[in-house]
Amino acid sequence: MALSADSGANPDPDAGPAEGTELLPCGRTLQEVWDAWDEDRATGDPHYAACPHCTAALHGLRMLDDFVRTARTADEEERRADGRADGARTADAVTGRVMDIVRRELRPGRSLPLGEPDEEAWIVEAAAARAFRSAVDGLRGVRAGSCRIVPQPAEAVVRVRVEVAADLSRGFPELADAVRDRIVTAARDVVGLEVAAVDVAVVDVLVDGGWERAAADLRGLADAEDER
Repeated sequence: MALSADSGANPDPDAGPAEGTELLPCGRTLQEVWDAWDEDRATGDPHYAACPHCTAALHGLRMLDDFVRTARTADEEERRADGRADGARTADAVTGRVMDIVRRELRPGRSLPLGEPDEEAWIVEAAAARAFRSAVDGLRGVRAGSCRIVPQPAEAVVRVRVEVAADLSRGFPELADAVRDRIVTAARDVVGLEVAAVDVAVVDVLVDGGWERAAADLRGLADAEDER
């Protein structure tokens, strides 16, 4: 999928990235990553296999491509079913959703080290936070929102702060313990991080059918956090 009309490299490698070009922490620009992926050169470059920043960007691009293809097919089918020829409105909707994915997936936050100090293994903060939120959402009557991960001095050790909304089926101490257990287990078994502490903030109590609204509000906060 061509993401830019200008796929040429910077003619002066000593001049630095052009104004407005996003520079990844590894020193490569997002444009370079896009071009390598678009021209099918990424698989032959060992840098992309080892670099956590480029790997995260490539993952986001693949997700973006899959989304665009699916959205285009769905919108075409919807227009045919409704007898509409003008796809401007649905195209705007697709563009908005694409940009949401770009903001979430290509700006993944800091890289967190995994394993022993001499191992070159990393995970981006946004990916780890999504894994933790998913683990918490598996608890009955609980929805996770904002999740912040703070590296500790020891390698592969982090402190986690998570906000949740929950019903009244558990007392708050029991709820906090259940959330901590889910995050610690996901960190160990899924992500590969050791958690030094989990701070749990209960930001809403879900009663009287407030699930859908609270879940949407929390997800909106989490998505906004992933963009930062």
